[in-house]
Amino acid sequence: MEKHINSTSLARTKSDQLVETLAAAFKSPTQSDNQTPGTSDSGGTLSRKSSRRLVMGASPGRSGGGSKNTHIRKSRSAQMKLDLEELSSGAALSRASSASLGLSFSFTGFTVPSDEIADSKPFSDDDIPEDIEAGTRKPIFQTEPTLPIYLKFTDVTYKVIIKGMTASEERDILNGITGAVNPGEVLALMGPSGSGKTTLLNLLGGRLIQSTVGGTITYNDQPYSKFLKSRIGFVTQDDVLFPHLTVKETLTYAARLRLPKALTTQQKEKRAIDVICELGLERCQDTMIGGSFVRGVSGGERKRVCIGNEIIINPSLLFLDEPTSGLDSTTALRTVQTLQDIAEAGKTVITTIHQPSSRLFHKFDKLILLGKGSLLYFGKASEAMVYFSSIGCSPLIAMNPAEFLLDLANGNLNDISVPPELEDKVQMGNSETETRNGKPPPAVVHEYLVEAYESRVADNEKKKLMSPLPLDEELKLKVSSSKRQWGASWWQQYCILFCRGIKERRHDYFSWLRITQVLSTAIILGLLWWQSDSKSSRGRQDQAGLLFFIAVFWGFFPVFTAIFTFPQERAMLSKERAADMYRLSAYFLARTTSDLPLDMILPVLFLLVVYFMAGLRPSTGPFFLSMLTVFLCIVAAQGLGLAIGATLMDLKRATTLASVTVMTFMLAGGYFVKKVPVFVSWIRYMSFNYHTYKLLLKVQYEDMPPVNGIKTDSGLREVAALVAMIFGYRLLAYLSLRRMQLHCGA
Repeated sequence: MEKHINSTSLARTKSDQLVETLAAAFKSPTQSDNQTPGTSDSGGTLSRKSSRRLVMGASPGRSGGGSKNTHIRKSRSAQMKLDLEELSSGAALSRASSASLGLSFSFTGFTVPSDEIADSKPFSDDDIPEDIEAGTRKPIFQTEPTLPIYLKFTDVTYKVIIKGMTASEERDILNGITGAVNPGEVLALMGPSGSGKTTLLNLLGGRLIQSTVGGTITYNDQPYSKFLKSRIGFVTQDDVLFPHLTVKETLTYAARLRLPKALTTQQKEKRAIDVICELGLERCQDTMIGGSFVRGVSGGERKRVCIGNEIIINPSLLFLDEPTSGLDSTTALRTVQTLQDIAEAGKTVITTIHQPSSRLFHKFDKLILLGKGSLLYFGKASEAMVYFSSIGCSPLIAMNPAEFLLDLANGNLNDISVPPELEDKVQMGNSETETRNGKPPPAVVHEYLVEAYESRVADNEKKKLMSPLPLDEELKLKVSSSKRQWGASWWQQYCILFCRGIKERRHDYFSWLRITQVLSTAIILGLLWWQSDSKSSRGRQDQAGLLFFIAVFWGFFPVFTAIFTFPQERAMLSKERAADMYRLSAYFLARTTSDLPLDMILPVLFLLVVYFMAGLRPSTGPFFLSMLTVFLCIVAAQGLGLAIGATLMDLKRATTLASVTVMTFMLAGGYFVKKVPVFVSWIRYMSFNYHTYKLLLKVQYEDMPPVNGIKTDSGLREVAALVAMIFGYRLLAYLSLRRMQLHCGA
């Protein structure tokens, strides 16, 4: 009972302190006249950092003598925040926002004395509890000078053509979007799902270059050019990363490929370490990224690695597609704070965001609100609520500004005042506009919001965009340069991609499942053909069956492994090619040659088991010639798989085509059918199984009578045929990749 009385008195004491503070504020109406000149007009001159919240002592933690334990840090969520800008205008709105209390107080018409403001501790991002996953913040490094880019876009439209069974239909995705963002600003694109946020972001980032795009998009008053690829960072909505590389390896390879040639390898690697420290990734830098079937870093850490991949080049323009999706509120706030720090260093940041918290919303400088592809608002984020109140849409209850704006974009007026124009339609009883709860339908609300923006704001914003930028002609011409800037030479790109490819795929090649598959097959073959006799005709016939199976197995196995190469890496290839990380030729050659060292290990183990268990020709020459023949077969079969995968870029269709092709090659391989009709005899000459089978027979039965009708000559024609397939199939795969239309239009 005594404890209950003490806790009650403590609560009353704190309540009395709050009342006394407010009473002191009411009793000092003249204190505002004694403010310094620097603060007399703070409402119009406060910067982003100076617009932080003022905290008054409504928490027990504030009177604890400066104690910094966990209880006091958590108690700050119940503190009362007074906006400095609102205080200076004489109409302050104080909110006690605590999720546990769920209360909302408002006091208007009073001012706070300047000495009270000076004594109060301002609410800053340092008061946010440190998240273990978010890491410890380090000093930002993106402070070196960069090319300032002013982005403007006017009347941007985009259409897609939907092809039906009988006719095609055009569908509008964007309708006349206008806006601008300058260096040092963060522009947020908001709207419900399907409103066109990602499409607009892709258009502004140069990822969609098609004839169905209308309007003008300029960078320093110049159109898009290939030079901008090296000045733009683009973080996609999906985390496209190699799962078997560590965080440090991922960022190091990105730095070595993307940073300018003028930097040494050590400087590039140091930049990668700086990014790791800046994003708080030190504790997981040696952890694999992971994926669907591989354990790795958490979702928040993976998202920060994606951001680090882009900010590592010190971009002038940074685009992000929903960077906070799937993150907790604290990690999301840290991510947006990082974007704010990047913008303050002179960069231009544009991000889509789905449903930010109120703290996140107040960190944006500008806002674009989209609804069904139309522009509902463009301007300062801090003025969005004022604008919608001016057209008759105000929240009836206290709510997150982002939730309020998304409700409007969806045409949902629940807990929102109905504008008089729409209210008149409902009262008139128009069946087309009336709904069950007396609110207008979403389509009518959307039409009203679009008309209101076009009549009140759109013309003024377009006039502002017409004024020329205060930039030197040299800066404008630099943006319009059509010359690409590569971060490394062709040979350096090849070497880096070769090493990256081996590190990424060594886990697949040396998985226990794959090793078990090859060795178990080899042991079974060795047991079935245990010490077979090659001296008799019957024994040679049996060994011919074994040699044909070897030719089929090492033709079938690599085809279905190589088919998945380019379809699975298409997203990564599109992303990296859009950023001009490397030349396509360097990637293709590195990708195809990095598999060769790994492909040689399992066949060696296979032949070591089969060759001696089956009692094949026990000499050094025939053994190594048999191994060389199998290598030629593997590389030729890989080329076919790469060509099929790169041509179709669809796993289902590629697997179906490969199955039919490999089965045809196997049947025409010369073992099942000795005498093939003339009109289909050309198929066997395209079959790598046929040439491999003939070579293996010639190696084993040199200077012996023909086996299965195959003469034992030198075999140069078969070798030439396999070499031609190796280069021919790979050339077809490379040309198919060249013709593939990437999202970047490269």
